[in-house]
Amino acid sequence: MTGPRSVALSVVALGLALSALAPASTAATTPAASPSAADGSHGPTVHSSDGAAGPLAEPMPRARLAGVVRSNQKSYKVVPGVRFRQFDQRDARGTIRAYLLRANLQKPGLSLQYAGLPQVAARDELTDILARRQAVAGVNGDFFDISDTGAPLGVGIDGSRVVHGPSQGWLKSFVLPAKGTAAVGDLPVEASVRRAPDLGITNVNSPRVSIDGIGVYTEQWGRAPGYTVTDGARNRDVRQVVIKDGRVVSNTTSVSAGTQIDGRILIGRGEGAVRLNRQLPLGTRARVVLRAPAEPQVAISGSAILLQDGRIRTDDDGELHPRTAVGVDTDTGRVLLLVVDGRQDHSRGYTLLELARLMKQLGAEEALNLDGGGSSTMVTTRPSGRTRVANSPSDGQERTVPNGLQLVYDAP
Repeated sequence: MTGPRSVALSVVALGLALSALAPASTAATTPAASPSAADGSHGPTVHSSDGAAGPLAEPMPRARLAGVVRSNQKSYKVVPGVRFRQFDQRDARGTIRAYLLRANLQKPGLSLQYAGLPQVAARDELTDILARRQAVAGVNGDFFDISDTGAPLGVGIDGSRVVHGPSQGWLKSFVLPAKGTAAVGDLPVEASVRRAPDLGITNVNSPRVSIDGIGVYTEQWGRAPGYTVTDGARNRDVRQVVIKDGRVVSNTTSVSAGTQIDGRILIGRGEGAVRLNRQLPLGTRARVVLRAPAEPQVAISGSAILLQDGRIRTDDDGELHPRTAVGVDTDTGRVLLLVVDGRQDHSRGYTLLELARLMKQLGAEEALNLDGGGSSTMVTTRPSGRTRVANSPSDGQERTVPNGLQLVYDAP
């Protein structure tokens, strides 16, 4: 296991300025990497947004798990460049059922896109989210604030446009550049205010404003968030600034709730509130600028890096859960979307280490763990032309989620 390092990404020729990575075993197991530690939210874990504890995998030597038997395999072409595959896999721990989408993004007319809703603080079934852009297939995405706002915890970039994300904390992301091959790494959102470059914005459309930080909320968030995003902190501990038409039109200790966002709302906590008060008085000319390093075409966050440069980056072999992952075969540039059923008789679920091993067996050199548990969902278009859920969600039905990754095909 290597120590912290910069993701140079020469392997995939991206040139992305992704941040230094922590060892994956730390990312998978320590409290600092959990949503509750990163941004003050409560409930989700590195396994699933529902926070449910999974059964522990039976400890056993790697050699006992090597005897894998696959059965019940089926496969079909979704559209040119996309192939669906389903299989059961049995080892000494039991059986899982897996679902794989393999996409060749070099195929004319095929694209991988961020799948979301008009509002960040909203949820819907993945089937309905994908229908908005007539996607042919997709999977659920980032972990999210399941108990309050419904908003994703990490970074979301749609068509090079920053939709949401923090500048620190929940940053482990799948990143697809406008040109080149996708990769995984830490991707911070960079937000600033012209005329106040040292303001220190920490969040964009996030479910929580970091302690002593400043969050920016745009019209894409939905309605003004109120004190939910400050963990209930009020009065002198918070401050709200409204920027409209290039000027500060409000600077107050009251935080708006439920009103339509017109312009940009900045909410500060603790020292962040102090900075807002000092640097953005009423009437100041100001403009909020949002960007991400290297301006990728698509990005979405998850909880743990599974593979990087072909090496397994997690040693978490504890809890069994339904899983969703995204991976990259850097030799071919193909993107892999994987869902493993769990919490059901036909499929025991996987640990993060097992998920990493399977992604590697399937040909990925880079892979990221996305939201699991009841969120794990794959939707695909069948040979009949009907778009349906391919896997068996552990809740017995689709869970409403805020975002995902979708494959869109426009025939050339």
